[in-house]
Amino acid sequence: MEKQIDANPGARAAKKAAVALAFFVIVGGGVMLAGPDQAYPWIKALHVIAIISWMAGMLYLPRLFIYHSDCDPSSAQAQTFAVMEARLMKVIMNPAMVVSWVLGLYLAWQVFEFQGGWLHAKILAAIALSGVHGYFSKAVKSFGRGEYIRTPRFWRMMNEAPTVLMIIIVVLAVVKPF
Repeated sequence: MEKQIDANPGARAAKKAAVALAFFVIVGGGVMLAGPDQAYPWIKALHVIAIISWMAGMLYLPRLFIYHSDCDPSSAQAQTFAVMEARLMKVIMNPAMVVSWVLGLYLAWQVFEFQGGWLHAKILAAIALSGVHGYFSKAVKSFGRGEYIRTPRFWRMMNEAPTVLMIIIVVLAVVKPF
C-alpha cells in the first residue's frame, strides 16, 4: 500500500501544482494582453487567490514545526512531518508567493504607478513577509535533516509573525491610510 510519505504522491502533488501555476500564468498573461482596464479585476482576483494560498501555508507551517519539535528526530512521525513541511513549502507556498509578487508588482506598476505612502509601506511589509517565508524555508530544510533549531515555544511565537504582517498589509491595501 502506498503511503503519503512515498515519492509517488509527492510527484503527483508537484505535477498538480505545476498545472495550477501554468493556469495562473496563462490566464494572467491573457488578461494582461487584454489591456489594463479589462485586466485589473482579473489580476486583482488572481492576486488575492495567490495571497490566500500563501497565507494558508504561512499560518500552517509554524504549527507543523511546533508538533515536529516535540518528536524524536529519528521517529517515523518526524519523517512524516518533514515530508509534510517540504511539500507544503514546495508545492503551495513557493508558487503562491511568486504569483503574489508578480501580480502584486504588476498592479503596483500599472494601477498605482508605484505612488502612495500606503503602497510603499505595503511593499515593505510584503518584503518582511517574504523574509519570514525565507526563514521558514531554512527551518524546513533543517527539520528535514533532523536538526531542530528552535523550541516549540519559539515556533508558537513565530506563528504570530505572518498574522501581524497580514493585518498590516490588509489594512494598508484596503484603508490606504496615507
